[in-house]
Amino acid sequence: MSSTPLVSILLPCRNATSTVDEALASLAAQTFNNFEVLAVDDGSVDGTLTLLDEWTRRDARIRTFQSPQHGIVSALNEAASHSRGELLARMDADDIASPTRLECQVEFLDTHRDIVACGTGISYFPRRLIRDGARKYESWINGVISPAAIERDLFVECPIPHPTLVVRATAFQQLGGYLEVGWPEDYDLILRLWEAGYRFGKVPEVLLRWRERPDRLSRTDQRYADDAFRRCKVHFIRHRIAGRPVVICGAGPVGKAFARALLANEHRVAAFIELDPRKMGQTIHGASVVPWSDIRRYREAYALAAVGSSEARWEIREHLIAAGFREPEDCCAVA
Repeated sequence: MSSTPLVSILLPCRNATSTVDEALASLAAQTFNNFEVLAVDDGSVDGTLTLLDEWTRRDARIRTFQSPQHGIVSALNEAASHSRGELLARMDADDIASPTRLECQVEFLDTHRDIVACGTGISYFPRRLIRDGARKYESWINGVISPAAIERDLFVECPIPHPTLVVRATAFQQLGGYLEVGWPEDYDLILRLWEAGYRFGKVPEVLLRWRERPDRLSRTDQRYADDAFRRCKVHFIRHRIAGRPVVICGAGPVGKAFARALLANEHRVAAFIELDPRKMGQTIHGASVVPWSDIRRYREAYALAAVGSSEARWEIREHLIAAGFREPEDCCAVA
């Protein structure tokens, strides 16, 4: 192994005695071995730190740091501050990496020099705990692969699963690392990278098993609630809207929620576009609900396909493109 690792793996840990052994074992078994693991114990009150210290004695690539409980953003930045690699990789203390994960991602970034960060496909486990929403998200993630598809669906959900992220350290450092901003730190980083003009890719293979558990931060912390995601999306989508009025295609719960978030950020909602005749003539948040036949009246506006169904999003996209809207210059999908 080189004295200077190519990949630095950021591994925040808190009360992870039941899972961290399996996570670290999956990293120790990687076919690519020029890496270091920067494990930060974030104020654990169980035996996590003892387990990490044992791994450090056993494997020189693993380095352990102790920190008071300041949360995941602080732990990630603490790990990054000790990194030596050209590439920063993410891993959670309860997930399992496939043996070829790092090899595939390093090769991908070496081959695609125009890509600043990449992810991989994922599989949730244990399957008995996976609900329909998570299965749909898993299927969506594993289907959004190319740089063009990732940019196209950037505001549907975060297209790069955080535990699979590998990012070039120079870009990460340029943006100041992770920020505590009241919404998901991983999505915020991806959108700041996009805002800075960087591109993303994905290794199509499923190379990470993503553990589902009821006490995951994404299930319990308000920073990962639907409203926080919407605020994050609206904050960054302003660059696409560029001061234009907005038409929202879909007058259901998703469209209404985005209208509220847009209005809170002083974006003007010009109209809701709907296919359902029962909604015609309604006024929602001060904007009229009008039929699709009126879409060309709003050709100077920015259009959001704001529906929960992926099938409906594609149908709206087809309508918008037929009406002369370009994606993402004049329209995009949100959810």
